[in-house]
Amino acid sequence: MAGSEVAVLGIGAGPANLALAVALEELAPELAGETLLVEQSESTVWQRGLLIPWAQSQVSFLKDLATLRNPRSRFTFVNYLHETGRLDDFMSLGTFTPYRSEISDYLQWVVASLERVRVQYNRRAVRIDPVRDASGALSRWDVLFSDGSQVSARHLVVAGGRDPRIPEVFQGLPAERVVHSSEYSVRIAELPRDVPQRVVVIGGAQSAVEMVQAVRQDVPNCSPVLVVRGIGLTPYVSSKFTSRFYSAAASEEFFELGPEGRELVLAEMARSNYSGVTPELLDSLYHQMYRDRLDGKEGLRVLTATDVVTAVEEEDCVVLTLRDRRTGLESELRCDRVLLGTGYEPSMPAGVRRLGDELGLTELEITRNYRVRTAKGDGGPTDGARLYLQGVNESTHGIADSLLSTMATRAADIVTDLLSAAGE
Repeated sequence: MAGSEVAVLGIGAGPANLALAVALEELAPELAGETLLVEQSESTVWQRGLLIPWAQSQVSFLKDLATLRNPRSRFTFVNYLHETGRLDDFMSLGTFTPYRSEISDYLQWVVASLERVRVQYNRRAVRIDPVRDASGALSRWDVLFSDGSQVSARHLVVAGGRDPRIPEVFQGLPAERVVHSSEYSVRIAELPRDVPQRVVVIGGAQSAVEMVQAVRQDVPNCSPVLVVRGIGLTPYVSSKFTSRFYSAAASEEFFELGPEGRELVLAEMARSNYSGVTPELLDSLYHQMYRDRLDGKEGLRVLTATDVVTAVEEEDCVVLTLRDRRTGLESELRCDRVLLGTGYEPSMPAGVRRLGDELGLTELEITRNYRVRTAKGDGGPTDGARLYLQGVNESTHGIADSLLSTMATRAADIVTDLLSAAGE
């Protein structure tokens, strides 16, 4: 297939690159007209794997794709509510946190509202080649897609998300037996509803508990077992004082810290975003377990302080060997499906690491404006093409990097950097 050329190519059409598209349309309309976003899925869906009807966002609606950068933008969540006729109804909810499905719908509304930036679906990038000119300077990116088409871009913005974390003990199981939370909504819909399923959920954080609650509705006659490594389920640890770390100002402060300072802040803030559950969901789960016992039902079992030692398939089931961390005693647990609420790998995604290898970089150094330093700093030619990473820079930009919290302001940082490239 014939190729095409653009000034900016965004890999992924999720909230990060959509925030960039919105910023381009408002701050750099000419560059927006030369920008293309490509998405491997058939549509833009927020948290596709856990798009559970009752699930709510944990982030304020004010942290949308535009408000914190430009409160007067036509792309704000408030304007979305206004244009869809739900502003009064939403205010009556008395909440800052919309339903997850509503944020997903908001993202689709943003795509439909874009006037200059193009968004194309069902386009999966299979190879990205950096191209250098005669002087050795990086001049463009050639991206090959699964359908054989190719796009050449001067600048590349990668926002494909982090890799799901699949603990080694489960990696030997057949794919149909293991469902990571990133695939839950899609994979669980494939199971026959008239066949009881023995389900084990692994993890003690939000995604695991959401799957526990959802699977009892999605799979009839299911009494799941939740395996938790800690001694119990705990809520997120946060306050109005720690919430400031989820801001653009905090990202800037974090970037200026040395390695020890960054490590300290991330460690202190970990339980405000990882390994915790919203208090509301914990209350709902406990009340459900209590009602089950009151009614004499075999409800949810929670195995705490438990490690999974082995996981093997035997005939018509999966056999898990569990070890009680308090006593050292081992036991077996048989199930049909294992649901993993084990989060995502903290390291750079494999695709990004391969791109770094293509550039000959032993490590990826990220600037304040989210650009990868592609030049080796040896006095050689200045690279004309640029590479930006979104959502994978927690180690340099702080704990909010993969969340909605800073996407609007981050998009402005990237646009500013892109415009500086035009002047070189």
